[in-house]
Amino acid sequence: MTKQITELTEAQKAAMPAYRDKWIAIGLSCDRVNFEMAKADLIKAYQCAGREPPQKIEFARGPEEAIRMTKEEGKRNGLKLSSSDILNTTMFGSQEAGWLSFYNFFEEQCGIDFPILEGLNRLAHSSGWITVYDTYACIHDKPLYIKFDDQNRLHCENGPAIEYGDGTVVYSWHGVGVPDAWIADKENALTAQIALTWSNIEQRRAACEILGWAKVLEKLKAKVIDKDEDPMIGTLLQVNIPDIGKEQFLKVQCGTGRIFAIPVPPDVKTALEALTATNLIVRVKHILRSISVVSSN
Repeated sequence: MTKQITELTEAQKAAMPAYRDKWIAIGLSCDRVNFEMAKADLIKAYQCAGREPPQKIEFARGPEEAIRMTKEEGKRNGLKLSSSDILNTTMFGSQEAGWLSFYNFFEEQCGIDFPILEGLNRLAHSSGWITVYDTYACIHDKPLYIKFDDQNRLHCENGPAIEYGDGTVVYSWHGVGVPDAWIADKENALTAQIALTWSNIEQRRAACEILGWAKVLEKLKAKVIDKDEDPMIGTLLQVNIPDIGKEQFLKVQCGTGRIFAIPVPPDVKTALEALTATNLIVRVKHILRSISVVSSN
C-alpha cells in the first residue's frame, strides 16, 4: 500500500527552511561542472527512466555551444534541428531545483521513496542544462555568474546578468529581460523615442529606467504639480505614459547642477511630500552624495 501523509509534524514544518535554502543554493550554483561526474549521473537518470543511455555524450561550455554541437550531430545523422527543437529536448539540471526540492523534502522527512528521481537529483547537484536524445546527449556547464538586485530579481546595470563560458549572455533589468544593446551599448542603441514607443510595456518601463527618467521626461508634456523653492527638493511632475497611464516623478537637481528624476507614489501632493515618501529623502541624499563624489573626481 502506498504510504500517505495527511499532516506534517511541527519538526517537519521547522525543517522546511533548510530545504528551501539548500535547493536555492543548488539552483543558483555557478560551480564548474565535472564532466565525468555529470556523465555518470546522466546515465543513471536514463536508467531510472527505463531508457538505454545515449551512445555519445559531449560537454559544452554553455547553451549556444551546446546548440551548435547538437545541430552538427544532427546533420551527421541526417537531421536538421532548429534551436527551438534542441531547447525543447533540454533538461535544466541544477535549475530543476524548484520542483525537485519538493520531492526531496518528502523523501527525507516523511520516508516516501521516489527512485525514479534519483538520477535527476544527482544531476541537479552535478550539472547545468542537459540536451538529451535517444543516442546523443550534451551536458552544459553552469553559468560563470548570476547577478541579482536587492529584491533578488535578475539584474545587472552595466553588463550581462548571466554569462556562460561559451559567451552566452542574458541581459536583465530588475527581472525584465531586455535587448542586449540597451545595456551593452546604451548611448547608441536607446533613445527616449524608442523607450516610449516600445511595444512590450514591461520592457518599455525598463528602457525608461535604463535611459534615465530625466531624459524621458524631456519628451513628455509633463504637468507641474508642485515646485519647491529649493531645487534639491525639486519639482513634482505628472505625465501620461503611453499604455501605462498617469505617473508622478520628482525632478531634482544635485549640487553639481545635474538633473535627474525619481518615480514617486501617485498620491503625493507636494515635492517635499514626494521626497519624504517611502524614505526617499535617504535615497536622494545617497544619490546626490554619489554624484558629487563622481563629479569631483
